[in-house]
Amino acid sequence: MLSVKHLNIVHKKDLKTLLEDFNLVLNDGDKAVIIGEEGNGKSTLLQWIYEPDLILGYCEASGERILANQKPGYLPQELPHSDGKKSLYEYFSEEPLFWEHTPKELGQLAGKFSLAADFFYSDQLMETLSGGEKVKAQLLRILLAKPDILLLDEPSNDIDLETLAWLERFILEWNRIVLFISHDETLIEHTANVVVHLEQLRHKTVCRYTAARMPYEQYRRERLSQFQNQARMAANDRREKKLREEKYARIYQSVAHAQASISRQCPAKARLLKKKMHAVKSMERRFERENQTMTQMPEKESALFFKLGSESSMLPAGKTVVDYSLEKLCTPDGERVLAENIRLHMRGAQKLCIVGTNGAGKTTLLHKIADCLLARTDLHVQYMPQNYEELLKPSMTPVDFLDASGDKEIRTKIRTCLGALKYTTEEMDHTISELSGGQKAKIFLLKMSLSDADVLILDEPTRNFSPLSGPVIRQLLKDFPGAIISISHDRKFIQEVCDKVFLLTKNGLVEQ
Repeated sequence: MLSVKHLNIVHKKDLKTLLEDFNLVLNDGDKAVIIGEEGNGKSTLLQWIYEPDLILGYCEASGERILANQKPGYLPQELPHSDGKKSLYEYFSEEPLFWEHTPKELGQLAGKFSLAADFFYSDQLMETLSGGEKVKAQLLRILLAKPDILLLDEPSNDIDLETLAWLERFILEWNRIVLFISHDETLIEHTANVVVHLEQLRHKTVCRYTAARMPYEQYRRERLSQFQNQARMAANDRREKKLREEKYARIYQSVAHAQASISRQCPAKARLLKKKMHAVKSMERRFERENQTMTQMPEKESALFFKLGSESSMLPAGKTVVDYSLEKLCTPDGERVLAENIRLHMRGAQKLCIVGTNGAGKTTLLHKIADCLLARTDLHVQYMPQNYEELLKPSMTPVDFLDASGDKEIRTKIRTCLGALKYTTEEMDHTISELSGGQKAKIFLLKMSLSDADVLILDEPTRNFSPLSGPVIRQLLKDFPGAIISISHDRKFIQEVCDKVFLLTKNGLVEQ
């Protein structure tokens, strides 16, 4: 059993309350997903559950954590930099229980993860592994420690479609507790039976959480239905309030007018009108009491809103956007050939996605295509890399990155747009290094929105957006009037946005 009681977490810098009186109980067999918008404290909560001291550098927390003698295993959102420089053998040998397993047992375990039998003994550096291999390596080391509870922060990031299917099976087959964060809606829909939803309302001044024991799709439907019913009841109550106020105003004005016009020679009528005014005042107090019991309009954390592209982003159907060929695609260090005979031709406002296994060279290929298109003068291209730090400077603020001119009017517009993307005033002045992955992704989307781009090059564009923002982002990209060249493992993005899908193989691109 995992139990959290009366947990309160406050961010030290902004004094923003992330969680207030948070309570949660999970038992064996529970597959609980934590969802919420960027910066709402999902990773902070997971870290506190694993080891409360992990968040002391930036948050203050109070509350009780009960593990009932169960051992947690924690997968961080990103591989720690210090671990990236270690070989696989060094990385695994740091786990004491590694030495209790025979090479045969380790080989069998690697086989269950679809890895080579000698994976544990490899000299390959952790940082050179593909995204999926990094996730598998970290999970393997966690499993060697024999945990009872799995705490997984974005295990679906940067892994290919085949590994995603494997991850789904892994979560479903784990018979103890799994508490995980993910932005992959399909993964959540297929695995979660408990939903923990963290929200920040009223411009991030009020926090709220919901813990629901049901699949995500059911939670989403019931939440929407609940909001719609509450909104209807609130609208009816407001209509009735307006009718009451109109009725009261008519009666009050009638009695008040009669009192003002009655002659002093009619004391009996004056006493009668005085009694009527007392009754009117009593009616007013009764109406005030009824107003206090009115159904309130539902509060929810609204999805971000902005627009991508304009009339200038439209491309003629016959316009050649990409006519690219490459005899050999090699690793960045040039030591290994990843694919050969690559050909890609694209016209007009098509939306194209490149898929493939981890390590196939998709990001390397997209980077080369981006270099070619960014050099062209007949296209207006915006590029969103998988590693945001390729273009973002960690020491800059979002406003500084989006505008280097210092023009007051431009910066005011940028701040307005950031506000529409759910940035608080304080977050606009944070350095980029302090922002969450989703907040960094929003900077790129805003840069695209403010530009006159007619071609977007996107490497995993949806991976850092919440399941509730995901549909909005996909619709924005679907409605973009220009061309999109992308890499994605987001199954909903591929289905809803992309016109063509190409598989990168050793023998080139194969249309699916």
